[in-house]
Amino acid sequence: MRRIFIAFVIWGGILPLLAQETVTVQPRIMVVPYVKQGEDIRTVLEADVNKRIVMAKIREAFDTRGFTTVDFIARLKALSTTSGLSMDNQADLKSMIVQQSGADVYVDAEMDVLLSSSGNSVKVIVTAYDVSTGNSLSNKIGDSGKFYTDDIGRLASKAIESCADEFLNTMQTKFNDIVQNGRSVSVTIGFDAASALSMSSEIGNDGLTLADEIELWMSENAYKNNYHVQGTTDKQMIFDDVRIPLKDKNGNNYNINKFGLEFLKFARKHGLKIQRDISNNSLVVTIK
Repeated sequence: MRRIFIAFVIWGGILPLLAQETVTVQPRIMVVPYVKQGEDIRTVLEADVNKRIVMAKIREAFDTRGFTTVDFIARLKALSTTSGLSMDNQADLKSMIVQQSGADVYVDAEMDVLLSSSGNSVKVIVTAYDVSTGNSLSNKIGDSGKFYTDDIGRLASKAIESCADEFLNTMQTKFNDIVQNGRSVSVTIGFDAASALSMSSEIGNDGLTLADEIELWMSENAYKNNYHVQGTTDKQMIFDDVRIPLKDKNGNNYNINKFGLEFLKFARKHGLKIQRDISNNSLVVTIK
């Protein structure tokens, strides 16, 4: 009798390649100081060492958890040197630094130092925002508890450590949703008072109405065809939840400005003149 031996060989290096690993994309974070209306950021930071300590401690807490952070103070100094911004011309300095930082998320950090005969303490309020849309991703309050110490840095560390894990977990969960499902923006499309067009006007070669053409464009350009029409009238079309991707097909950052540019190309293709107004996560298009 002829015996047939079948050998099953498992090569240890091939099995890991067959399983797809889900990689968590972590955001780049910039910690920025909370300042009141009319306050100069540079003056506030230079005059209050405790604020600088708290910002450093918050960054340190993020760094130790594997997040990539961007140094706000370093960017502030660099921008102040190269731009020549004066004390009277810096209303948008904070937002300018955030937008040019390359960060995905910025964390507003507010600190309250409480000194008393029964012990000193530090409270921190941290709120994370999506840089592109301004949407809140996470917010927590940390409290150091009272201690007989003048070491504000130590108290700041205790305050941020008391809330860092929960704060970062919430932020990461919401950021993961952005990666998977896109950022949520709103789009309102209307008409100039002098415009002869309306949503029922036929455009293009297919005899479709402007409203139909806009929705077809939206279905092709919204991330994963994810959008919602709040309402349509003859003079206005409102999309209250349109998802746009975090990155474009080349891996570059994508934002509502680029989404508005794509709509401009669509409008020009159909011979339409438009005006675009963008504020945070809202795009308002006016057809002339």
